[in-house]
Amino acid sequence: MENEKKASAISDVGAWGMNIVSSVGIIMANKQLMSNGGYAFSFATTLTGFHFAVTALVGLVSNATGYSASKHVPMWELLWFSIVANTSITGMNLSLMLNSVGFYQISKLSMIPVVCVMEWILHSKHYSREVKMSVMVVVVGVGVCTVTDVKVNLKGFVCACLAVLSTSLQQISIGSLQKKYSIGSFELLSKTAPIQAVSLLVLGPFADYYLTGKLITNYKMSSGVVLFILLSCSLAVFCNVSQYLCIGRFSAVSFQVLGHMKTVCVLTLGWLLFDSELTVKNIMGMTIAVAGMVIYSWAVEREKPANVKTHHSHAKNSLTEEEIRLLQEGVKNNPLKDLELAEDKS
Repeated sequence: MENEKKASAISDVGAWGMNIVSSVGIIMANKQLMSNGGYAFSFATTLTGFHFAVTALVGLVSNATGYSASKHVPMWELLWFSIVANTSITGMNLSLMLNSVGFYQISKLSMIPVVCVMEWILHSKHYSREVKMSVMVVVVGVGVCTVTDVKVNLKGFVCACLAVLSTSLQQISIGSLQKKYSIGSFELLSKTAPIQAVSLLVLGPFADYYLTGKLITNYKMSSGVVLFILLSCSLAVFCNVSQYLCIGRFSAVSFQVLGHMKTVCVLTLGWLLFDSELTVKNIMGMTIAVAGMVIYSWAVEREKPANVKTHHSHAKNSLTEEEIRLLQEGVKNNPLKDLELAEDKS
């Protein structure tokens, strides 16, 4: 039993670590690919289509070689999830385009409370006071790090709301689908990736034209661009797989806290690799955020024994009522037989 717990803990850390490394890596690769100082490949939605196309190809090869098994998930659920996921991607791109960086960061920070409210509404999930407090500390810390000027306009506000709601629903749906159909993270991803790839590759160029005013057909490819696109797609496979792994193992809220750890890593690597400015305000915010993440981990671990105790308590109460019912019936009918049944039941 102890070995199983250790193996589970190691796999949890591995999934968490893979998500952080791949997410930070893909941000760094995309920064070089899409920035004006790099290759100026500014077609973010189409690039995401490439990501899912490669992920779908990996899933197809995995299923064909027997590495992973394909389980049935109704097509309408896959289509619904893909629509939500693509709305999240497009909404985030539009929010970044139409809003100031400060408001964009605030909208991303709002995902934690939105996820909490959605899980409460959809799954009747409750959170302890310690978890709520630690989440607030993380939000404040990341806010101090990243939020600068805040300018709001109606179009940007609507797109930000759409992005936050769809992203939160997507992350909750990943865990729900995995539990509902007893399907692994990679198997679920291999089913949704082809749908997302086709839809994004068809609609992506139009969305990118609206966002940037540029057509991808007019962009001049080079060997360097192709290399970084391949690197970005390779990292995206690990990023997508680890995202499904993390949400399947933890929760949507924990995944959001993990996301803010990536924000801290990106700020630090940006300072080390790209000469980005790192101010006292950034350092103070990162310190607060990391402290909040430590408190969150402690609060979640503290909740587990309480939940197990409550579960056992409820189970015992139900069993006692059943014993009483059996004993009462036994007095009237066949005492010896029913008393034995009650003893076996206990």
